Amino acid sequence: MTASTFAMSKSLNESLAASQPPNGDTDQSQPNGYKNYPDSEKQPLASHGQEHKPGITFAEQEKLPKLPIPDLGNTCKSYLAALKPLQSHREHEETAAAVQEFLKSEGPELQEKLKKYATGKSSYIEQFWYDSYLNFDNPVVLNLNPFFLLEDDPTPARNNQVTRAASLVISALSFVRAIRKEELPPDTIRGTPLCMYQYSRLFGTARVPTENGCHIGQDLGAKHVVILCRGQFYWFDVLDDNSDLIMTEKDMALNLQVIVDDAEETPIQDAAKGALGVLSTENRKIWASLRDVLTREESSNNAECLSIVDSALFIICLDYTEPSTGAELCGNMLCGTSEVIKGVQIGTCTNRWYDKLQIIVCKNGSAGINFEHTGVDGHTVLRMASDVYTDTILRFAKSINGQAPSLWSSTSPDPSKRDPSSFGDVSTTPHKLEWDMIPELSTALRFAETRLADLIQQNEFQTLEFSGYGQNFIKSMGFSPDAFVQMAFQAAYYGLYGRVECMYEPAMTKAFLHGRTEAVRPVTTESVDFVRTFWAENPPHQKVEALKKATQKHTSITKQCAKAMGHDRHMYALYCVWQRALDEEGAEAASSNDMSSDGYSASSDRGSERDPSTTTHEVASPNRHSMLSEEGSRTRSPNGRALHQMPAVFSDNGWDKINNTILSTSNCGNPSLRQFGFGPTSGDGFGIGYIIKEDSISICASSKHRQTKRYIDALEAYFHEIRKLLRMTKRKGTSTGSRARELEERTTRTKGRVIKHEGGKDSETPVDDSKAESEDDGLGGYGFFDAGMLQLALKAQKEAKEKPSEKAKHAVGKKLRLSEY
Repeated sequence: MTASTFAMSKSLNESLAASQPPNGDTDQSQPNGYKNYPDSEKQPLASHGQEHKPGITFAEQEKLPKLPIPDLGNTCKSYLAALKPLQSHREHEETAAAVQEFLKSEGPELQEKLKKYATGKSSYIEQFWYDSYLNFDNPVVLNLNPFFLLEDDPTPARNNQVTRAASLVISALSFVRAIRKEELPPDTIRGTPLCMYQYSRLFGTARVPTENGCHIGQDLGAKHVVILCRGQFYWFDVLDDNSDLIMTEKDMALNLQVIVDDAEETPIQDAAKGALGVLSTENRKIWASLRDVLTREESSNNAECLSIVDSALFIICLDYTEPSTGAELCGNMLCGTSEVIKGVQIGTCTNRWYDKLQIIVCKNGSAGINFEHTGVDGHTVLRMASDVYTDTILRFAKSINGQAPSLWSSTSPDPSKRDPSSFGDVSTTPHKLEWDMIPELSTALRFAETRLADLIQQNEFQTLEFSGYGQNFIKSMGFSPDAFVQMAFQAAYYGLYGRVECMYEPAMTKAFLHGRTEAVRPVTTESVDFVRTFWAENPPHQKVEALKKATQKHTSITKQCAKAMGHDRHMYALYCVWQRALDEEGAEAASSNDMSSDGYSASSDRGSERDPSTTTHEVASPNRHSMLSEEGSRTRSPNGRALHQMPAVFSDNGWDKINNTILSTSNCGNPSLRQFGFGPTSGDGFGIGYIIKEDSISICASSKHRQTKRYIDALEAYFHEIRKLLRMTKRKGTSTGSRARELEERTTRTKGRVIKHEGGKDSETPVDDSKAESEDDGLGGYGFFDAGMLQLALKAQKEAKEKPSEKAKHAVGKKLRLSEY
């Protein structure tokens, strides 16, 4: 098998300026940064043979509506409302004046340009979105990649490393098969189909750095996996050419045990010196130059080894450690552990490859997922994680009772009953990749590891597994569970610091074609009133009433964002359209001054550094400090001609504030997960992943040592205090006959006489539990783009001219002899 060519993305300017074909018949569904596929592969990763019949997975794609472009006036109104509780009176007046100027001058023109740009495209924001990810130069570890921590296998005997890993891998391969054969039932919310496009980006993909930004490569025919154990690389085939499984769980366990035994033969201190996965944690430009080092020697097999890793379905990381606490487990799944013995890094941080989807399994069977985030959001990976977890249980049940149900309906043959000759050209025996560790690589690896250890030491993680109550109790009190927890984050923070900060939460927009998320801004006038009321000397009923108003406002905003009617995406797209005009005029000026369109001298070495004299003339991000020259808000081209002036709304203090998230939060989980989390999105902020279960709330908080434990403790204290207030007030109008309330009453008995509910004229409208639950359905798609880091979006670059060589894969690596074990 040969790895596919990993295509380089077009530049953003090239995409924006590209004209439509004369007949207007063009497929705009593919974002730049991915390969362009022929019409026969219009529904990615599906089987498209001559006898192929369309399946169910992508059946609704063509019926999905496009993401709407909001009304400019409504966007500006929402933008001002989000900023009002975060600004002083004077600051807000200045922002309001900038917005009014925008509405009267540049805004309508940019809105029309955006509509024209969006014509014929799947989404008006998609290309800008991908560019914001792919041009992020800092390490992806702790900055972009989130993690899921799975619950343990319910059968204790199966919670050992090899057994758990084999079970999860077989289920993950079944999920791959279901997608490729279009047998995976599509996602829906209350009967409304959701976009399934992201599922085509889960497997066989890799984030590939280049000097001019990253691109996403994908092998649509990938049929092998790569295993990392003690920093050493192994691979073997797991699917045939029809995407059917060729291994049973027993076969998989045998291969994984062989790999573990082989890896243990090399002392970990020696293995760490060749753990090239550490290089994927480097700054992207440095990593790009190191990939060039790996591939430049024709006599070396490093290029083939790299191709094997890039094109794998996914990575399986077998760790030798056994983290014991929730915080340790979360840290291990997010960034690995750092442990230096005699100057050598032997922590699990060396056992990762962050440019791909990774399934991580510890020595004690604890398992998690770390995923490259460019093409997929948390909601998509959550579906995969929960289906994989469920399938492991159902398959075990089926081994006991053959009549037990299966998760996916499939016509694929059982691998245990197949004739091996039907597998085709595959290699199921594990092979070890043997890298040529030239001195340049060894030095780079050492420096990359020390920088990674610094990153790990700069961050801390704390978890809260609150078992006092969960969504059952919250809904029985008449609140949306998500809105209720969001107010907890604000109240705990205000209790510690006496102020509110910019917050972020994603609302899923997958009801639209190629939809991702919209940013919910949880801090509102109502939420500020609540936290101040809560921490002041006020009667319980007043505090609860303020909480009610704040949660209702939060729910209202979330619903609007789920309809793609928020302001963040729209404002950012308008900024990008303005940047396009600036770049086009700058390119024209550069061309007339014997310069190329990206600021290099036409005769200079393309690999050299940019001319320092041009750096203040380029707009690299929505952060006003990086866009303005020292002379003011009007920049000039090299020949002295004035460029477009930045709209005041983008140079205003409000734009900086809304794009600097201090509390970045995301609700993403279900009973298959124990924890979910990500790194802080700003140096002085918190990254908060949370899961609201029926009778518990799981929270993982990260920060760069901002008293994370103290904040978690404040959250726990708040949860207890607010329950006490709710019980004291016994919110009228809430049905006391609900099953959730009955459960709560049975599990949390208190002394004293039970106060029965009595209706009356002052009773509030009863709350429908099902409605409260549905209000949270649109959440759960954490993203880098979402997390207040929009100002880091850079200009995308031109397509790569060279493609990696394609060679046979079977000859790469040392073949392990199964008979030796």
